Amino acid sequence: MDACKWNGEATFLIPSGTYMIYGANFNGPCKGSLIVKIQGVIKASTNPKIYCKGSWISFEYLNNLEIEGGGTLDGQGASAWGQSQCATRPYTIGLSSIQNAIVHDIHSINSKMFHFNVFNCNNVTFSHVNIIAPSDSPNTDGIHIGLSSNIRVFDSNIGTGDDCISIFAGSQNVNISGVTCGPGHGISIGSLGNKSNEVVKDVHVKNCTLIATQNGMRIKTWASSNVGEATSIYFEDIIMDKVNNPIIIDQHYCPSHTCSYQKSLVQIKDVTFNNIRGTSNSLEAVYFNCSSSLPCQNINLNDIKLITDNKAKPTIASCANAIGHATGIELPPSCLKPALES
Repeated sequence: MDACKWNGEATFLIPSGTYMIYGANFNGPCKGSLIVKIQGVIKASTNPKIYCKGSWISFEYLNNLEIEGGGTLDGQGASAWGQSQCATRPYTIGLSSIQNAIVHDIHSINSKMFHFNVFNCNNVTFSHVNIIAPSDSPNTDGIHIGLSSNIRVFDSNIGTGDDCISIFAGSQNVNISGVTCGPGHGISIGSLGNKSNEVVKDVHVKNCTLIATQNGMRIKTWASSNVGEATSIYFEDIIMDKVNNPIIIDQHYCPSHTCSYQKSLVQIKDVTFNNIRGTSNSLEAVYFNCSSSLPCQNINLNDIKLITDNKAKPTIASCANAIGHATGIELPPSCLKPALES
């Protein structure tokens, strides 16, 4: 790529208009920084055989990358959601082994799988990103983060058929703020425990709104898991609007319903839910289903106010193997077990 050969700030421009791109791979290292300015609409092929793995558009081994321009990435995912010709569908944009990147003022619609996949990256910021896919589109996570550090997602709108943001193993120092999520499965950590020593730590989610999502703030580990840890997690100042499961820790996660339900070996600890308010579609607004072999430790609830539209039936909390404490407003009343009684 000629832009990569420039020893300075190079710009790769996609001007206004509509373009079909079958696939693009931007591989570094480059001599200088790279700006990808997308002003038009880019469409993926509807031939599902073309994309059976990887990413539709990928960026790898780059330092100082910026993707912006106000344009649209159209994955035309409906052509692939119901087909079984590929074991894995492609991500719209894959960021792999990137140091220092900014993605802003970009629209992504109808991805075939994840909209953005962030893997083995450091210091990546998303802001003013709009992500859209139907609520029934499979595995169309908005931003999927794995094995990455210092990731920020600010002031964005994400509505998909899966997690708006998913934070997977090996990720740390993740900050999310000003995100509106819905439809989708919420903002999730995990699932963890599929492989050994999977760790997520130092995650801060603040000032977000979830609208009619399946889950709100969720931590999940596999029903039968390997050793791992999720720690130093903070959910603060969150508004729930008709969310099915506003606050949930599930250490028996098994979407296929064919798991062997052994005790999870992922330790969840030091998790805070502060100032979470709004409406729950279910009476069970707080659900902690932790491991009996490694109970959740130091779970903190402060100023929780979750109600239903049915004022005659107050919300409830359900706890299994969850140790912690609650302060301030308790609606529903906390079911956490104090540490002294453990």
